[in-house]
Amino acid sequence: MRTMMIKLVLASAAAMALPAAAHAAVTIGSVTPGTSPYSGPTPTIDFESPAPVSGGLVTTGNLNGVRAQPFGSTGNYWTVGPSDGSPGVMDLSSFGDILNISFLWGSVDSYNFIDFLDGDDNVIATFSGSDIFNPANGDQTNPNLNPVVRFDVTGEHVASLTSLRLRSTSNAFETDNFAINAVPEPATWAMMLLGFGAIGFGMRRRRSDTVRVRFA
Repeated sequence: MRTMMIKLVLASAAAMALPAAAHAAVTIGSVTPGTSPYSGPTPTIDFESPAPVSGGLVTTGNLNGVRAQPFGSTGNYWTVGPSDGSPGVMDLSSFGDILNISFLWGSVDSYNFIDFLDGDDNVIATFSGSDIFNPANGDQTNPNLNPVVRFDVTGEHVASLTSLRLRSTSNAFETDNFAINAVPEPATWAMMLLGFGAIGFGMRRRRSDTVRVRFA
């Protein structure tokens, strides 16, 4: 009986972890005007500790004509451009299957581009600043041009997305507070469900022991 229960739990965990096969895409899920202080999703990567990025520059503050701290951002942020290095790549391979990504996009410009890449560096999807807000003129104080942008991932791309590539043909593409929403690994699901099963089994056993009253 217990062996069958474990098999059912493992099968359920595997099914829950599998992404849908149809309609694979990366789409813009939402564009929310920025706030100061920042009030978006809790960041997974905020650049206050070592981040899985290469290229570009992790820095703070402003440099006239080169970069500007994103509206609502505090501390370090990541910037990409001719002066700071372009492209910049964020490695997402350690997060597993990714359902959505959001981040603070500072002073959106039409010449900012973000590429979603698979494990072979094939481009899954590309978006420019003009896809986020039009006109994308780099205004550093307009909340609409300093939004929290969420990208949704569906189908086979949930499992195949492994990195982001940020590039900009002019200064600069500034970002902060990346929030990665990923599907737990199948082993994690299995452990969680086995834990719930053990709790339920223990409660059932205690109830059973409670009703076993012996009369003289």
